[in-house]
Amino acid sequence: MAVVEEVAIELRCGVLRVCVECADLPLEWLCGFASRRSRKRGFVFISKVLGKHYPVRPGVLGDVQARLAAKLAAASLPGPVVFIALAETAVGLGQGIYEHWLRQTSRDDALFLHSTRYHLRRPVALTFEEGHSHATAHLVYEPLLPELRRLMLRAATLVLVDDELTTGRTLANLVRAFRRIADGVRQVHWVALTDWLGGQRRRELDRELNTPIGLHRLLAGSYHLHEDPAFDPGPIPDVSGRGDCKDELLPINYGRLGQSGPLHFDFDRLLGALEIVRGRRILVLGTGEFAHAPFLLAQRLEQTGHDVHFQATTRSPLLVERDLTSAFEFIDNYGDSIPNYVYNVVDRTYDEVLIGYETQPLPSHHTLPSALRGTPIFFPEPS
Repeated sequence: MAVVEEVAIELRCGVLRVCVECADLPLEWLCGFASRRSRKRGFVFISKVLGKHYPVRPGVLGDVQARLAAKLAAASLPGPVVFIALAETAVGLGQGIYEHWLRQTSRDDALFLHSTRYHLRRPVALTFEEGHSHATAHLVYEPLLPELRRLMLRAATLVLVDDELTTGRTLANLVRAFRRIADGVRQVHWVALTDWLGGQRRRELDRELNTPIGLHRLLAGSYHLHEDPAFDPGPIPDVSGRGDCKDELLPINYGRLGQSGPLHFDFDRLLGALEIVRGRRILVLGTGEFAHAPFLLAQRLEQTGHDVHFQATTRSPLLVERDLTSAFEFIDNYGDSIPNYVYNVVDRTYDEVLIGYETQPLPSHHTLPSALRGTPIFFPEPS
């Protein structure tokens, strides 16, 4: 495939060269770049449309979800179909794509799950590794409902959603693990905002998995990092967590234990006591793996005429440079006492910060609401 754009980006970790082969949207509109506090992989693509490390208008994120869902809808996917989104970065993206796909196709033979780093007293369907991550182990639980467990085991199509594709190793690990519990899978589709695999790696993955992989993305290209041997990422924080069971902290299933349809909330009731004034700048902030429900809240506020951005916190330690203009470190809200981060927030001005949580009560040493002068919002069980 011919290269239509080539860019060299100077980072602390080295010089990253990216080649764009094709794109539905411009590179500079989709992503920026920064360095990780890591010796495994020094660079990171900073999505400008995902709402993780960079604030995004809800309508923009909704549009890219719909675009990717439409690409899937145009394919012929034999059912049952299982969607799995990768924690933590792609949880909200994947659930949004799944819900748009349901509306576009009117299918009723599909299941959504997301991987997680949190242990529950629930049967684990499969595990897989994300080698370059700061927290490598992923868990995928069996769906809570018996009919969804049966659907999972009868899956004919597996759809995996991540924010980006760089080497494909993590998703290949997931495909292999899933096939061990569902040997009837006939089609595998990968969905991402950006695909940096390059042509040779795409062909290698088809051979490795003995399956042509359907690739659905907004931009395709390749990359090469010329590492700076003097790069020092500084102290590497331990963000792997304690590994203890979180059942009491995570009593509600928002997707971790399987969903067969869109999430619905009574947002009028949820927002009723907040008295949000029109014309004020609002940030709706998700926390960790809990991204989609806060995004739906941000979307509702935008649809009713409010000035809203959406974003979520993360456990990924990154360095402030280029498209990361600020970083704030705090102790997580999941009871692990590990550092979490929110980027590109403390140097921006918002009149209201609404922080969405799936964990209640909050740990006493979790200081994010007080630091951002934000209002915690605890989401009920979806209807």
